[in-house]
Parts: sequence; C-alpha cells; structure tokens
Amino acid sequence: MPDLTHASADADPAVDENRLEQLITEARTALPVELPALADRCAAALGLDSARIYLADLQQRLLVPIDDALDPLPVEGSSAGWAYRTVSPRVADAGDGLIVWMPLVDGAERLGVLAVQTAVLDGVLMRRSRMLASFFAMVISSKRAYSDWLATRTRTAAMTLPAEMLRAFLPPRTIGSSRCLSTAVLEPAYGIAGDAFDHSVVKDELHTMILDGMGHDLLAGVTTAVAMAAARNTRRSGGHLAEVVDSIDQALAQWLPDHFCTGVLCRLYADTGVLRWVNCGHPTPLLIRDERVLAGALDSPPQPPLGLAGPFIAAPRQVHEMKLEPGDCVLLYTDGVVEARDADGEEFGLNRFSDFIIRSEAAGERPPEVLRLLIHAILDYQRNELRDDTTILLFEWRP
Repeated sequence: MPDLTHASADADPAVDENRLEQLITEARTALPVELPALADRCAAALGLDSARIYLADLQQRLLVPIDDALDPLPVEGSSAGWAYRTVSPRVADAGDGLIVWMPLVDGAERLGVLAVQTAVLDGVLMRRSRMLASFFAMVISSKRAYSDWLATRTRTAAMTLPAEMLRAFLPPRTIGSSRCLSTAVLEPAYGIAGDAFDHSVVKDELHTMILDGMGHDLLAGVTTAVAMAAARNTRRSGGHLAEVVDSIDQALAQWLPDHFCTGVLCRLYADTGVLRWVNCGHPTPLLIRDERVLAGALDSPPQPPLGLAGPFIAAPRQVHEMKLEPGDCVLLYTDGVVEARDADGEEFGLNRFSDFIIRSEAAGERPPEVLRLLIHAILDYQRNELRDDTTILLFEWRP
C-alpha cells in the first residue's frame, strides 16, 4: 500500500443529498449497460473523481470491467485482484492521484471490485468509497438475476447446453452468516453436465447438498436439476432431512426412472453445531478439525444413489447425526476431484486434496479463496482437461 502523502486531513466535503437521492432512484431502473456512467455520477456526488466496476469471471481468474472500453485485470498479481482475494480495500498510486480498490460483496459472495479514483484520500473519502462499493454490490446483485448482458460479460468461452441449464439452478458460490459459511466451486465451468451443489440458510439452519448425476450429457443435467427442484420444494415446505431425500427418490422414480444421481445432503443447526446428513452412494464427506482430517468421522453405512431407493431398499433413508466443534470444516466433493490425473497418470488423490485445504486455511486464506485456489490447482494438475465434472463444497461452523 503506498504512503498516503496525497491524503488531506479528514474533512467532510458537503454532499448534495437531493442529488444522491436522485441517483439512487435512477439506479433502480437503470439498465446494466448504463451502470458505468451511473457509477461515475455517484462518485462525483460523493466528492470522488470516478468509479469503475469490475466483476469476477466465471472461473475467478479475471476481473472483467462492465465498461467494455476497458481491459480485464488478472486476479493474480494485481492490486484489484488482491482486494478481491482478501475482501479488503487496496490503495494504489495512480500517478496523478490514487485508486482505491474496494471489494464488491453481496453478503458473503465476492462479486468483483470497484475502482474508485480520487485526487486525495482521507477518512471521509475512504468511508464514502466503501459506501459506494456496498451500494453497487446491491445494485449488481439485483440486476444480474435477469441480465444476460452481465452474464455475458463474465464469460470467456462458449457454454454447452447442459452447463447452461445446470447453472440456471445454482445458487451463489458463497452464502452464510457470522456463525456459519458455505462456499462451492465446480469445473469444467463451461462444460459441466451432471454435477451440482446447493446451499441455503433457513433461520438458524444451513442446508447444503452436492449431487453427481449419472453420465455426462443433457440427461445427466436434467436428472440433477430434477433432484435439486425436489429437494428445494420439500425444504421450502418445511420438510425434515429424511423427507427431502425421499422427495428426490420419488421425483426421479416418477419422471426419470432410468436415471439416478449420488449425493450428500446436510443440515447444520448453527445455534448448537448439530450436523445431520444423509449419504446416498456418494464419496464420504471429510471433517477437518484443528488442521487435520478426522478419519472416518462422517462415515456411514452405504445407501443406494438417489432415485434407486424404491427398487433396492424398503426402509427409510438413514439420517446420521454428530455435534461439530467451533471451527470445524466439512468438505463435500464429487469423485472428479480425487480422480484427476497428471500426465503420468497419478491421481490428485484424497490426501493431496485435504492437505491443500488445511495448508491454505492455516495460511489465513478465507474459505472462498481456498476453493478458488484448489480448483485451479486441480485444473493445472490435469492440464485443464478434466475427465469428469469436479465439484467441491465447503462449510464451516464458527459460532
């Protein structure tokens, strides 16, 4: 961070509140393509020179400006990327002034960064820069749900039809509160077919789910999409975890009787740390405590994949329970994670997978950044040519 010799003593330049109110009202109906100009007008109203919005691309390698006259910036090795990775402001010298790189965050979800340019910087202008970033994070979040233009800006390649369909079902990468957080990544970003994740907060409960549909085609995606819809429908109706799993079994048996998916569904009670989970033919989740994997902590007797319960078992699905300790981290993953192979055919492996998470968290990385680094490490290990979908979901309890 540069020496802020440009900074003036804290002052409180007058703000035209009527002008600010007008701009906030304008933001409600502004088209996404109009946001660059609106950001500059809002910055000027706050006594700042300009503001530019950058959004993270789908793979979190680039910060892409929504003003198409500007060039993307790398997440690695740039001041903008540092602000994004650490979710902290970064001040850089701009020659004739300063640039304050402010993270754009919606709840726990990293959206990108806001570049605020100013001739001088003091406490008041720093606070206004932070307020401006918070405002535009909310504006972008409200508009990206229905804006193809914003979706297009954050893509760097063409997307397959199965991936397009599944991504329409996915929640934000990261959600959470002060007591628990869940974050996920999946690859190939533009060619995903059968993998998916879901997470949601309902009062004091964190619901998480990871799925792996049979095959790698559109039907695999349809199977996963039906499973996600059934789970959400029952969850939103107040169903218990066993009822959620049963609804998936019934939906797949009715609508896609020849298809199934494996999966793990979890429910964490954030006030007590009680974790309940059901594993349906999926790789066993990992529990990390005090920087080590607790071997076998989340083992459970095998159960058939989702959609196959009726033909193979008459008894209800088994729900397992344990109490987490503060700071515990649970990892859900699909088999594409550990089965990724290098040029010599050596698997990435479970030990390398868990060790990467432990070392990254020990180094102080936040969970969303840990998974961003991990998924890139897996891609590099397999030379960006994944043989199978790869999905990772991490959630932690920090009361």
